[in-house]
Amino acid sequence: MAKVTQRQIIAEIIARPEAENGGHAAVPVFDTYFATVSGGEISASVEKVYDGNSSFPEVLCAPAEIGDITVSRFYDNNVASGDDASKIAQLRPLVGQVYYDLAVYTTDCDLKVAGTERVYPKALLVGLTEPDGDAASGAPATYSLTFSISTVASEGSTSAGAL
Repeated sequence: MAKVTQRQIIAEIIARPEAENGGHAAVPVFDTYFATVSGGEISASVEKVYDGNSSFPEVLCAPAEIGDITVSRFYDNNVASGDDASKIAQLRPLVGQVYYDLAVYTTDCDLKVAGTERVYPKALLVGLTEPDGDAASGAPATYSLTFSISTVASEGSTSAGAL
């Protein structure tokens, strides 16, 4: 089995129709992939209940929850390619109000989508981190978007089914 590098995992965000976005028609469309993806862990809280005089607890479990996912990419100020500055300006007032479908791909060594994906439908945009500046640095500027997740669907799934 071939190992996968972090470089091979990318994300795409897809705008949802206006009717499913609280009537927001001016939702920016991102036509490129995001270079970094973090979060999306799945966990469930548990309570350990000891009956009187029990040496071992009974474990009670809450429903599983998916953690927020943050996607980042390099800041592009090229107006011809649909600059990120205008997209960020459109998103500022929409944080906490608009939904995107989020797809995370594992690619092959040629960085082509290899067919394994996780789709997070109707992910709510809950955070926007604008590019940082540093006059002494030549490193590329990045910005990130954070999404609150409710469900995950595997590739080929017709609905956002169970975790």
